[in-house]
Amino acid sequence: MHKVTQHAYIGVIRSRPSGAGAAVSQQFAHLHLHTEFSMLDGAARISDVIAAAVADNQPAVGITDHGVLYGVLDFYQAATSAGIKPVIGLEAYTTPGNRRDRPPRRDDVRHHMLLYALNDVGYRNLIKLASQAYLDGYYYKPRMDMELLAQYSEGIAATSGCLGGHVPQLLAPDADSEEGNTQQVRDYQGAVQAAAQYQDIFGKDNYFIELQDHGIPAQRRILEDLTRIAKDIGAPLLATNDVHYTHAHEYDTHDVLLCIQTGANKSDEKRFKFGSDEFYMKSAEEMYRLFPDDQYPDACKNSLVIAERSEIQLEFGKILLPHFPVPGGQTEESYLRELVYEGARRRYPEMNQTTIDRIEYELGVIHDMGFDAYFLIVWDLIRYANEANIRTGPGRGSAAGSIIAYCLGITKIDPIEFGLIFERFLNPGRRSMPDIDMDFDERYRGDVIQYSAQKYGSDHVAQIVTFSTIKGRQSLRDAARVLGHPYGLGDRLAKAMPPAILGRDAKLAQCLDPPGPDSTAEERDHYTAAAGLRELYEADPDAREVVDAARGLEGLRRQDGIHAAAVVISPVPLTDIVPIQRKGEEAEVVTQYEMGGVEALGLLKMDFLGLRTLATIERALEQIDRNTGERIDIDNIAIDDPAVYEMFQRGESLGIFQFEGGPMRALMRNLGPEEFEHLITLNALYRPGPLGAGVHLDYADRKNGRAEITYLHPLLEEVMGDTFGIMAYQEQVMQTAQLIAGFTMIEADSLRKAMGKKIPSVMKEQEEKFVAGCIANGHGEEKGRELFGFIEHFAGYGFNKSHSAAYALIAYQTAWLKVHYPAEYMAALLTSVKSDKDKTAVYLHECRHMGITVTVPDVNRSEVEFVASDGDIIFGLSAVRNVGEAVVVMIAQEREKNGPYADFHDFLNRVDIQVLNKRVVDSLIKSGAFDSLGHTRRGIFERYLDMMDATVTRRRNEDMGQFSLFGGETSGVVETRIEIGSDEWPKKLRLGFEKEMLGLYVSDHPLLGVERALARMCTTTVPGLWDQPDKAQVTIGGIVGSVTTRYTKAGAPMYFFSLEDLQGSVEVVCFPRTVAEYGGFVREDAIVMITGRVDHRGDEVKFIGQKVSEPELSEDKAVRLRIPASRLSRNMVDRLRVALLNHPGSAPVFLHMVAEEGERVLKLGDDHRVEPRSALFAELRELLGPSVVV
Repeated sequence: MHKVTQHAYIGVIRSRPSGAGAAVSQQFAHLHLHTEFSMLDGAARISDVIAAAVADNQPAVGITDHGVLYGVLDFYQAATSAGIKPVIGLEAYTTPGNRRDRPPRRDDVRHHMLLYALNDVGYRNLIKLASQAYLDGYYYKPRMDMELLAQYSEGIAATSGCLGGHVPQLLAPDADSEEGNTQQVRDYQGAVQAAAQYQDIFGKDNYFIELQDHGIPAQRRILEDLTRIAKDIGAPLLATNDVHYTHAHEYDTHDVLLCIQTGANKSDEKRFKFGSDEFYMKSAEEMYRLFPDDQYPDACKNSLVIAERSEIQLEFGKILLPHFPVPGGQTEESYLRELVYEGARRRYPEMNQTTIDRIEYELGVIHDMGFDAYFLIVWDLIRYANEANIRTGPGRGSAAGSIIAYCLGITKIDPIEFGLIFERFLNPGRRSMPDIDMDFDERYRGDVIQYSAQKYGSDHVAQIVTFSTIKGRQSLRDAARVLGHPYGLGDRLAKAMPPAILGRDAKLAQCLDPPGPDSTAEERDHYTAAAGLRELYEADPDAREVVDAARGLEGLRRQDGIHAAAVVISPVPLTDIVPIQRKGEEAEVVTQYEMGGVEALGLLKMDFLGLRTLATIERALEQIDRNTGERIDIDNIAIDDPAVYEMFQRGESLGIFQFEGGPMRALMRNLGPEEFEHLITLNALYRPGPLGAGVHLDYADRKNGRAEITYLHPLLEEVMGDTFGIMAYQEQVMQTAQLIAGFTMIEADSLRKAMGKKIPSVMKEQEEKFVAGCIANGHGEEKGRELFGFIEHFAGYGFNKSHSAAYALIAYQTAWLKVHYPAEYMAALLTSVKSDKDKTAVYLHECRHMGITVTVPDVNRSEVEFVASDGDIIFGLSAVRNVGEAVVVMIAQEREKNGPYADFHDFLNRVDIQVLNKRVVDSLIKSGAFDSLGHTRRGIFERYLDMMDATVTRRRNEDMGQFSLFGGETSGVVETRIEIGSDEWPKKLRLGFEKEMLGLYVSDHPLLGVERALARMCTTTVPGLWDQPDKAQVTIGGIVGSVTTRYTKAGAPMYFFSLEDLQGSVEVVCFPRTVAEYGGFVREDAIVMITGRVDHRGDEVKFIGQKVSEPELSEDKAVRLRIPASRLSRNMVDRLRVALLNHPGSAPVFLHMVAEEGERVLKLGDDHRVEPRSALFAELRELLGPSVVV
């Protein structure tokens, strides 16, 4: 038998201490290991694997995920950090045929084979293999063939594989069904030949015969065959355990994971399952016991041989920028300078020395850090987008703090005018790649990626992979289903999970395990809020079983996807550095390494974000141009338009980017923004941290003189004057450190970053440095520590001003369009949300409030999308159910070519015959698309089938040349014109069909006429439920949709139904007690009021109905407020006056002032008349309490 030199593994043995675990002479390295990146198959978490290797004194460990290198970088860094040697590999899918073939699935034979990188050449070849298996071998799985293996075999070691390997399949063809191979027969000589063929490819020392024993009979049956083959061809043996989970006790978790993968229940007898419970990370002692040297020579020791021979050094922290082609005679530095000053002359026609100094400083920093090419690359992408008429955003993140970015047109916010700081964007003290995120019109993001591929080479550009994980709620639902429990149990447990805090979901461990003394406030809050989950866990054995299974699943990777924004551009072909994948010829090319890994390797990662609002702005500008002949230059409008700020002050900002939420609109009415700086600050303060601390209210009170403006030090007025003494921005942290403690901007940015991370040791170091600076500047130690505490407190809430300013500009642009071109803007907005019926309903209601008529689709006026015409908005025909865009284009093209359709007969005779489809025409009738032709919907509906059949038959005959039986001009058959009746459906039926086809009521609504009376009885609208805290008690009103009845185990009925108001709909759940008392009110189409609690658990907001009533609705237009007379202070009267003036209308206001001597009613003057709507009532209740509205 061929012997591998034994001294090879001695270095490995000696490199590790011989303390706990296996004896030195019996060390072992697991080299067949599936981490969680073998998704829904591997359950071994990388951190657990490394910890187990350390505990057993194993000197090395391998990673061999199925067909991919997803986890390599995480694995490499975790292993090296722990002093464990990482062996990088994968379990390849191989095919004995040609990888480019696509045979029927029953003939598609696939085998498994382990491949390991032995050196840097082998690592690069492994990347090539993993990539090419996808690029031209992907067919259900990424496949390699003999040709590919031979091409990239240098530096690679391989094994014969598990029972699914080529050699073992020929020895035991009936033993493995994982790949579904069929019609195989035992062929020992074929197995020998196959092994010899692989040995020829990889070399005598690099092809190992793999031995496994998990207690599965087929494995034991072929051990003798495999040992004999190894002896026949002189190949070394390699003992492995096919690790799919780290510890033996995780077998059940892994079994549940397999059920999730296959969609099976654990009780299904014929489901896919592993043949034993031994697929864990066995100790070295267990492996040597299974494969003793006297029976299987060196099989275990050879794991150390491979580990010793594997010498790979991954380099992190490099800068790998693509080369940017510059004009002849130029360098990247000189060309950047030329472009910057060319742009500066446009941005600053009268350039002063301050501007020049800022430009020179930034150019110097950029060049010294080696980023000239970076800025040229970004400039070129923006240039392409502008020339291709693709709208770009004004900036995102901290890049707006760079005057170079502003002069190059990358950003549209002047950093000098708005006091934005370059070092917040690029700190010369930290050598890391700049990060300029770019917003593009969402419709054309792909065009920019395609341009990048053309510019730098398609093999240099890819999108970046991302992975979804099994979250706590989903793990509970999955576990309940797999274990065979009713859906209700998993749903109940999932809903018992506490709501997210600042966007961060609780983990099951945080819910179940008491927080320790060092736990954060967030962890303690999660534990407190999960009392209900713990009660279920303790009281219900089924719940305990589900939760225990779910804990093992939580956090495991579920599937791969494509990052929404990230794109990588490489100076060399990507597969020289990272593996890539493409799942089919038309699919996107994506890296196999996540974003963090791509950046750590030094590659240029850029975020190309598709922003819906930019598409909305562009659609609005196109409609304005078409309607007026004027193309608005939205990027150069004045930002001090009084009409725009008046709209903000009224809080009428539905549909305005980042300013449309209910609490934000209330905040604007409270604040009364008057200039652009106020919008920037509002954008910064409307975040969970400041909102939770009440900073936004303090800001509004200070701005309007309701609270005193104070500064902890007089010098801080220079920094925080614009924000009335509130520290709203991260840039203010930096400016304060510079002004008070003498920090450089580089040092100030380090302070800002430290405060964001809140690492105690780093914070202490920064505090001492800050205090020393204060002392040096004459402020004293006590004041220095006080100031540091002040900064530290606000730094937790501070937001990036550069980002806030850029997005405030987008908000202002959308507000300007809504004020000056309302129909065009709202039409564009409705188009942007046409697939979201709830959002469409909200904006449709806003159109009604604005006095804009939105008509049903119209074959004579509609286009594909919503359009503005003569101040009205016409529904897009593509929004009609069953009507595709191709049909709409045919209808519109005929109309444009030969004029409007005269009537329904004319429509049938003229449109392309493909349009005359029963489902299409039926849908158009019910949606009202033929209303303008002078027919009733019922009239057309009752005759359209006969009319369409006759027309289609005649037109087909004409197309076949049978228009005349006599060869003349007169048809042999006289067409009988079918008359259309004039009867119409009742309103309820007509609106029901309309909603069925359009997803919402358009021409009318059952609530129109009674909406004000209903609003007075409610505490919020349906969309307002999103802004309410979880479990909040509120009252909503609307019309009941279809009602579904379900029954509890005890047979008690529960109701599930939708409740719709003029702005949206929500699912309502009524439990048996509510059904018993109020069930009679819950019937389809009934208008009801429901009091209950908001339920934010799960992906969508739900409402738990506790009390249902059918209100008496009459149009009493008066607004009556009951207020204790003692509360009517001068300040309160002023605030009440402002609230009423924010909602002008025709309804009189009566104050019912309650005092000890009785109630006195006062009618306010006509200048305080209001429009009674939910926004007014919400503001009054916030000001005066929930029972103020009579």
